[in-house]
Amino acid sequence: MNYHILTLFPDMVLDGLNTSIIGRAKEKGLLSIEAVNIRDYTREKHGHVDDAPYGGGAGMVMQAAPVCDAYKALCERLGKHPRVLYMTPQGRVFNQKIAEELSKEEDLVFLCGHYEGIDERALELIVTDYLSIGDYVLTGGELPAMVMIDCISRLVPGVLNNDVSAEIESFHDNLLEYPQYTRPEVYEGKRVPEILLSGHHKNIEIWRRQQSIMRTLQRRPDLLKEANLSEKERQFLEEQTAKQDMENYVGLSNICYTDPK
Repeated sequence: MNYHILTLFPDMVLDGLNTSIIGRAKEKGLLSIEAVNIRDYTREKHGHVDDAPYGGGAGMVMQAAPVCDAYKALCERLGKHPRVLYMTPQGRVFNQKIAEELSKEEDLVFLCGHYEGIDERALELIVTDYLSIGDYVLTGGELPAMVMIDCISRLVPGVLNNDVSAEIESFHDNLLEYPQYTRPEVYEGKRVPEILLSGHHKNIEIWRRQQSIMRTLQRRPDLLKEANLSEKERQFLEEQTAKQDMENYVGLSNICYTDPK
């Protein structure tokens, strides 16, 4: 997987991505990450890459020419036109399914805006995907790009020491991950569930799936609409949903009950 980040702040993204799992994967040659400085492609003699917006308004807008020229130079070097992801709160909200789709690409370009954004003409000319990491506004696209690169990279074969990890974490099958435990067996009076100490791998697998279903029901029930469940797991979900509804009903009844005395 080859990442190409078009940015005004190359040190910011490289310093963040050259550490931990992503940094080690880069050293092993499993990933390549380059930051293309958009400032290097300005046509303005003073090195500016932004200007005041037409029609007035606060802030400055990044000019189209440096952005497009940086992308054109990259395409000429690569001999192809890679997919361009523009980081913007106006885009689709990034999720695990999108990460899985993008992990199949050989090259990805991340376009990071700054100031009040980028001249619309540049976006129309080169952007293929508009993506967001949430409904809020940041000062630039560098942090969203780093978040997405971290997520996508975990799906690239060999990046994780245990490739199975990427398959059983939160959002696999649209379920949240089950709870995890390690030594000691007892901490502050709380014990590790006995099933995890049994050594019975099939029962442990069943328990973990059930825990994932229960946790998703409690914390992110919206995910369950598209969850990949077996018939037995759907029956388990129905039982847990009914149990939760009853507990909620009893709780509400206790709150609403008034002693006639």
